[in-house]
Amino acid sequence: MSPVLSVSAVSKTYKSGEVALHETDLSVAKGEIFALLGPNGAGKTTLISIICGLVSMTSGQVLVGGHDIVKHYRAARAMIGLVPQETALDVFATVEDTVHYSRGLFGRRAAPAYIEQLLRDLSLWEKRRARTIQLSGGMKRRVMIAKALSHEPEILFLDEPTAGVDVSLRRDLWALVRRLRDRGVTIILTTHYIEESEEMADRVGVIDRGRLVLVEETAALMRKLGKRRLNIMMQHRIKSIPNALAGWPLRLEADGERLVYDVDMNAPDTGISRLLQDLSSAGIDYMDLETSRSSLEDIFMSLVDARA
Repeated sequence: MSPVLSVSAVSKTYKSGEVALHETDLSVAKGEIFALLGPNGAGKTTLISIICGLVSMTSGQVLVGGHDIVKHYRAARAMIGLVPQETALDVFATVEDTVHYSRGLFGRRAAPAYIEQLLRDLSLWEKRRARTIQLSGGMKRRVMIAKALSHEPEILFLDEPTAGVDVSLRRDLWALVRRLRDRGVTIILTTHYIEESEEMADRVGVIDRGRLVLVEETAALMRKLGKRRLNIMMQHRIKSIPNALAGWPLRLEADGERLVYDVDMNAPDTGISRLLQDLSSAGIDYMDLETSRSSLEDIFMSLVDARA
């Protein structure tokens, strides 16, 4: 099956010579939730802006639903909904009028029932006749999302959608994302809330200094690069790691109350049994053991640090 989004050798170099995006290839399937991770200035927004037709590319090709975004701009753009980081609204228009007007800009027929359900899903129905200037920052963010969905796009781009918003909006947004995915809408998001990507995304892409360095299924990435952390809680606080344990990659944390050992669960021998034996031989008593797995943030930081 052809991807709903295909990015081929796309790059962006500004007149100053600054390379914002090196040649990038990416395919996203219909109904997929794809998370694009990267530090500030990595090229996330540049890539999204190129796909959405807001920034011209220096080279390459982008197909949206088979439509070339340069040759068939209108057809491609009609398939896209975009929620940018910045809030851009007519402050004197009502919420309801703003969303209806946005739908009309794409040549879609009026659909009062759809708009009503959309506003209800985003907890905006009670505010539908309020002017946007009267709304809180969180409510304005909801209106931006409603605008992006007003014309029933097949691909929704969310650029840092929950940055600086309240917990209620974050919860409503992710519930809406799940419903959209169930209807076959493709979701592409950038976020600093990596735990949300870990929970929601089917695949993750890591972009750093204008290069897409990795694209992987979220679960496969966790299996491949994730480690488990063994926390050894000391019976008595220790000032330093004993010489008898110098051969082990241990860290001393919590002011000497905890030893930490990163475990590669894919290794034939995790070393945990031998480590506990060596602890006993060194006369170090511990009162508890607990394990936790690496988060997607840990993996992301290790990938970026490796390229530094």
